[in-house]
Amino acid sequence: MNITKVPFARPSIGKKEINAVKKVLKSGWLTTGKETELFEKEMEVFTSSPFCFAVNSNTSGLFLCLKAMGVNENNRIITSPYTFTATAAVARHLGSEVVFCDVEADSYNISPENIKKILKTEKDIKTIVPVHFGGLPCKMEEIRETASKHGLYTLEDSAHAFPAKTEKGFAGTLGDCGVYSFYTTKTLCTGEGGMILTKDPGLAEKIRILRSNGIDRQVWDRYTNPGSSWFYDVVEPGYKMNLPDILSAIGRVQLKRAFELLDKRKKIAEKYFSAFKDYDFIIPPPGMDFISVRQADSRIENSLHIYPLRLNLGKLKINRDEFANELQNLGIGISVHFIPLFLMTYWKQRYSLKPEDFPNSLDRYLTTISLPIWPDMTKQMVKRVIDAVTITGKKYYKIQG
Repeated sequence: MNITKVPFARPSIGKKEINAVKKVLKSGWLTTGKETELFEKEMEVFTSSPFCFAVNSNTSGLFLCLKAMGVNENNRIITSPYTFTATAAVARHLGSEVVFCDVEADSYNISPENIKKILKTEKDIKTIVPVHFGGLPCKMEEIRETASKHGLYTLEDSAHAFPAKTEKGFAGTLGDCGVYSFYTTKTLCTGEGGMILTKDPGLAEKIRILRSNGIDRQVWDRYTNPGSSWFYDVVEPGYKMNLPDILSAIGRVQLKRAFELLDKRKKIAEKYFSAFKDYDFIIPPPGMDFISVRQADSRIENSLHIYPLRLNLGKLKINRDEFANELQNLGIGISVHFIPLFLMTYWKQRYSLKPEDFPNSLDRYLTTISLPIWPDMTKQMVKRVIDAVTITGKKYYKIQG
């Protein structure tokens, strides 16, 4: 039997994005320039963040923020092990060490209570780096309060979180700095890329200079402004982490479509949630009870970058890996977010990490499959995913008693 595959992810790119790229190609200026500057200004308006800096990746953005915060070999950061390696690796690139903090018992996000426990014994922490897993914001008010009490920075890894919003503002604007990802699977997609957001003018100035080789002025202006001086100064040994205009052009179009793209994800998530909520072999994802098509005055509490299918293994005769294989055999593209860092060779060897020290993260890893959720999925694709999950669950359901 031929099975039509449902890809795990696919970007939503239309004529407007294509035309925007063509315009840049015809302009004769392909790298960072006016398109990037406009993208930053439009993001500042969208998020009400006074300073936004487009970068070539979320990883670069996290690095620049930690560098600006003074993270180095004399201090450490706290972050979640339930994340992509870049969240922690950027600290190591700066010579800093990492303290891992388990996630909450009922979510995939870092536990504020566990952060408090760590800070009772660890005295050389510089920055707390919460990760908004799947696009559901962490408990930032509680985390910020703890950080403030101890004189620490907070850096939001918001790779999943655009355009999630709370009563206090958009994820990414709730700490001292936040960084979005515009990787090809994200709600706002430019292929590669990211955006730093901060309200702190001191951090903003450091980031601005560090992002473009430590040069004290806009590099592109020297080449595009006939009246501009050729002279510039290097005031810091910076980095090459800017975003080119080709990608910014795509980002500007995607930014205008942000709520449209999110609403499409919400409709898919709502269908999944509704289809699975009565099966006791599936544990509903956290933060899904709000699901509805966005209204102009409503909060956006989840960007729905990922739909985590969490299995109640006590109700099934197979494990997560076997369930995932069944879905793949039925033509469903799936993934697993994340393999926790305490299971990765580098991290577990450097810090002698043991899975049992992170019971909640270990449980999420062993029980969770990421389902396809992307804006242009057809009704038939969504139905195929739902059918594959329910067929597999019923097939391997463990009859009690």
